[in-house]
Parts: sequence; C-alpha cells; structure tokens
Amino acid sequence: MANHILILGLVVLTCSLAFAFEPSPLQDFCVADPSSSARVNGLVCKDPKLAEAKDFSFSGLHLRGNTSNPVGSKVTPVTVAQIPGLNTLGISMVRIDYAPWGIVPPHTHPRATEIITVLEGTIDVGFVTSNPDNRLISKVLKKGDVFVFPVGLVHFQRNLGHGNAFSISVLSSQNPGVITVANAVFGSNPAIADEVLTKAFQVDKNVVDWLQSAF
Repeated sequence: MANHILILGLVVLTCSLAFAFEPSPLQDFCVADPSSSARVNGLVCKDPKLAEAKDFSFSGLHLRGNTSNPVGSKVTPVTVAQIPGLNTLGISMVRIDYAPWGIVPPHTHPRATEIITVLEGTIDVGFVTSNPDNRLISKVLKKGDVFVFPVGLVHFQRNLGHGNAFSISVLSSQNPGVITVANAVFGSNPAIADEVLTKAFQVDKNVVDWLQSAF
C-alpha cells in the first residue's frame, strides 16, 4: 500500500511539470495510432470512438527485470510506445531494477524532468550541472526517498548494496528520450572522428579506438 501511495504522489507531482514542456490536450484524449504514416510532433490520434481500456493500461510493472548485463540494471519503460493513451498527456514512467552494485550509466533525457523514488535497496544518485561549473549534486537514497533530475542534465544511479534494488521514476514527457553518454560519444554511427575525440578527452588514438570497440 505504501508503495502505491509513493507512486501516486510522483505522478501528481510530475503532472504540473509535464504541462510546462508539452501542450495541454485539446480533447479528452488522443490515443496514438502507430499505423498512421502521417508525420506530426507526437503521434496521430485514432478515432476516439475506437478507444478501448487496453489503450490506457499496461501490465507487468511488478515483475523484476533481467539485470544480467554488463551494467547490471534493467529499465522497463511505460511510455506512449507501451500505452497509446499517453499520447499528448506529457507523462510516462519507468521501473528500474539493479543487480548488486549495478548502475544506470550517465545519461540524459532531452525532453523530460525525472522524479525517482527508491522502493527497495540503497541507491547513489546524482546529476551534473551545465558548463562552466559542471558541479556534481548527489545523494544516497534509501527506501522511500525521492530525488529530482532536472530536464536535460546528465545523471546516473548506482546500487550501493549487496542485494537487488529497484526504483520507480516518473518523467514529464510521453516520450522523454534517452542519450547514454558513453554510447553516444563512442558508439555513434558513423563514428565520431578520432581527431575530435582525442582532443576532447586529451588521450591518444589507441585509447579512443579501444573505447569505440566496446560500443
């Protein structure tokens, strides 16, 4: 019950943030029609008379994600891709599972502020302010603690315990997007030129080549 109250509180808090970045809907709802070929900023609405309960629901967020991967975490998204009824509503959420000492690598959401609450375990979280200060603001969160990652800023999470952990985040966009720093810089397609990365990171080409090979 306590977990449900925490999640509900996060949703209510995020709603006020959501409308600051995405326009308020002009109708009751706009269930996304992924079959449409029309290009709009968002997704085309299907006929509201065809809307069903399944357009507004998602099952399985109680299930632990598979964290058997190099970073030791699993993000289960609930965005407009999973719930078509979120289209134009400016809100989404994710469940994040962490293996012991697992991390969510430094990343950013270009279109959303994120509010995270820990439901199990102890998690180190933090974000970095923009240039020129690049100040790290971090905190160790325990069960029931809440933290905010401002829109667009690089942030991370790390499980500090020897056991599993999980958290729920609410984001102020139906489609917040995610840019993982390491993947974007060293795993871009096509690759960023070695000359750019060697100067940017002040390392030699062999280091850059080794990092790119990992992504």
